[in-house]
Amino acid sequence: MNKEEIQKTIFQLLKRIAPEHDPSTLMPDENIREALNIDSFDALQFIVAISEKLKVDIPEEDYGKTATLKSLMAYLEKKI
Repeated sequence: MNKEEIQKTIFQLLKRIAPEHDPSTLMPDENIREALNIDSFDALQFIVAISEKLKVDIPEEDYGKTATLKSLMAYLEKKI
């Protein structure tokens, strides 16, 4: 899976969690939760959805490494 496919998957899953926002407008270093006004429950659902969709284990202690689009992409690229 390449960068573009990973990003497309992230945007699709974010759109399900926050349908009123356009995830493609996220800046790379912008906090995803703050930018899309996602609460902690939805953030957890998003992480679980990414984990299931991409078949990547994301332990709870790594959740902080997924706060921005840039850090999430880097994290997933290492795992895939």
